Amino acid sequence: MTKFRPCIDLHAGQVKQIVGGTLDSSTDALRTNHVSLEPAGHFARLYRDHGLRGGHVIMLGPKNDAAATEALAAWPGGLQVGGGINDGNARGWVEKGAEKVIVTSFLFPEGQFSQERLDAVLRSLDGDKQKLVIDLSCRRRGDDRWVVAMNKWQTITDMEVNQGTIKQLEPYCSEFLIHAADNEGLQKGIDEALVRRLAEWCSIPVTYAGGGRHLEDLDLVAQLSGGKVDLTIGSALDCFGGSGVKFEDCVAWNSKSS
Repeated sequence: MTKFRPCIDLHAGQVKQIVGGTLDSSTDALRTNHVSLEPAGHFARLYRDHGLRGGHVIMLGPKNDAAATEALAAWPGGLQVGGGINDGNARGWVEKGAEKVIVTSFLFPEGQFSQERLDAVLRSLDGDKQKLVIDLSCRRRGDDRWVVAMNKWQTITDMEVNQGTIKQLEPYCSEFLIHAADNEGLQKGIDEALVRRLAEWCSIPVTYAGGGRHLEDLDLVAQLSGGKVDLTIGSALDCFGGSGVKFEDCVAWNSKSS
């Protein structure tokens, strides 16, 4: 069944909610919805206390290792971590307490998918695909086409998100995380077509993020996906300065739907 999945987005060591499409190297271009006064560990404890497993900690750029480590220490085995994950550090993050590691950009050197790099990440995890999440965050191209975007969602790769690539990658991971980068942080509604497609294509767990703005979006994702796709809500949550969704209502929704 569809679940609400929490997140901790880290930028320059702080918990932030950012408009995904502006997340490039130019400070002037960055649009931020919220900068939390609370550290990463606060949110990890919040999620732990409410039993919200499977949330993702995403390191958006440098200077986030300490904050991510703090979050994992607050809830060992309860959170996934992503952002800059590669074959050299994946095992280390699991040892720090990550339930799973999330990998994207490392798999696409110069924007080209590399099976060798995916194999190398898996080897670093002793071949345990249950420890690996593949992030296929993407940008829309036309009415029914999405292309994986890496490097903070700024670089378009050679991989489309479609049935073929999903089936190609499923044997190597335990789940997918897919941000609709064009919707991320905008609270303008989810990409309904993408949610439908993910439900059709994926036979392993998948979490969609991007555009969630109301509690009813959980019902919508459950309806569109037949309960197969989970939803992350970020900027709209009251704990991140939003006014569209109360965190406690998401917790109650999960309890009701379980």
